[in-house]
Amino acid sequence: MSIYDFIVKTNKGEEKSLADYRGQVLVIVNTASKCGFTPQFKELQELYLKYKDKGLEILGFPCNQFAGQEPGSNAQVQEFCRLNYGVTFQIFAKGDVRGENAQPLFQYLTAQQGFQGFDPAHPYTEMLTKALKENFPSYLEGDSIKWNFTKFLVDREGNVVARFEPTTAMSEVEAGVAACLKAAP
Repeated sequence: MSIYDFIVKTNKGEEKSLADYRGQVLVIVNTASKCGFTPQFKELQELYLKYKDKGLEILGFPCNQFAGQEPGSNAQVQEFCRLNYGVTFQIFAKGDVRGENAQPLFQYLTAQQGFQGFDPAHPYTEMLTKALKENFPSYLEGDSIKWNFTKFLVDREGNVVARFEPTTAMSEVEAGVAACLKAAP
C-alpha cells in the first residue's frame, strides 16, 4: 500500500485520488477553524505560495474530533479558510482522523510516522498536554493524532518521511519541504 492508493473526498463530496499528486511533495494536515493553532493556516498558505511552483501541494483535512473546534459544514470551513487566511491550497471534506472511524488515509499516515512528542519550547505545549491529560487522556496513548494541525510530509516518491506535531515550528516543516524538493531528480 502507498499514499497513492487512497481516495479522499473533496469539500464538495467528490472522490479524489491521491495518485493525482504523484511526483509532488505533500504536506497533509488535519485542520480546525476554532483552535489555538488555527493561525497556522497563514503560515501554511505562505509555505504553499513559496513552494507550489516547485512541486509542493498542501492538503487540508478539517476535523471536529478535538473539543468540537471544527463545527461548520464543508462549505463554511472552505469560506472561513479563504476569507480569514487567504487559503488557496486544497481543503477536503471534514472527517475523523483518529479512532475507529478515522479516515483510512490518517490510519496509514500515523502507522508510517508515529508520535514523537510535543516541542517543549512551544508556548502551548504545557497547556495542550494538561488539557489532554485532564479531558482526553486516551488521546495521549499510541501514535494516533493528538490534536489539530498535525502535519505529515510526503516525498515525491510517496514516502511519508516526517510527522510534525502542532507545536513544531513551521521553520522545521519548511526545512523538511525544502529538503524533499531538492531531492527531486
